[in-house]
Amino acid sequence: MARRFVNICAVCAAVFFASSIAMVVFYRFAPVRLTPLMLLRKLDAFDKGERLTLKHDWVSIEHISPNMISSVIDSEDACFYEHGGFSYEDMLDAFYRNKRYGCIVAGGSTISQQTAKNVFCTPARTYTRKFFEAYFTILIELFWGKQRILEVYLNVIELGDGIFGVESAAQEYFSTSALHLNYRQSESLTSIIPCPQCWNTRWLYGIE
Repeated sequence: MARRFVNICAVCAAVFFASSIAMVVFYRFAPVRLTPLMLLRKLDAFDKGERLTLKHDWVSIEHISPNMISSVIDSEDACFYEHGGFSYEDMLDAFYRNKRYGCIVAGGSTISQQTAKNVFCTPARTYTRKFFEAYFTILIELFWGKQRILEVYLNVIELGDGIFGVESAAQEYFSTSALHLNYRQSESLTSIIPCPQCWNTRWLYGIE
């Protein structure tokens, strides 16, 4: 019985590793159309008796303003191009903060980690999710590279109620495209990223 259990565990582990790598390779080339967070937002709205229409338009990184790219990197991960997916200093700081408060209040996540979380994990603030986030971070750093990670990140981040990706946000708030976002608009969108559910995004409309 013990040997059978070990064999079953080994098969399950092999299937998980094979399927996860296949999924990462697939998204190296294919647009990410749906994420766990998008699905959760739809389910939450359904539970409340509401109807949520997701706004999500995929664009290549060549069609995203350099203002937006620079703003996100400066704000979220200044060492993005220098690390291998993890900022150990920030992670250590987050560990001690979480230990002090007795729960997860900080993650110390890089853009790579946030992308892995957004595409492959739920937003649950648990160490189990952090483990899978770390696993997928290693995979996307290996199979995607920095440019693709940044492209996916900018296309799946939550930027308002049902609004995902900078193209949809640019259209919704500024009636423009992600390619034509100016410096002020880019800074405004970047400020939403840490807690999109906390912001009253009505103040964004009309910013030039």
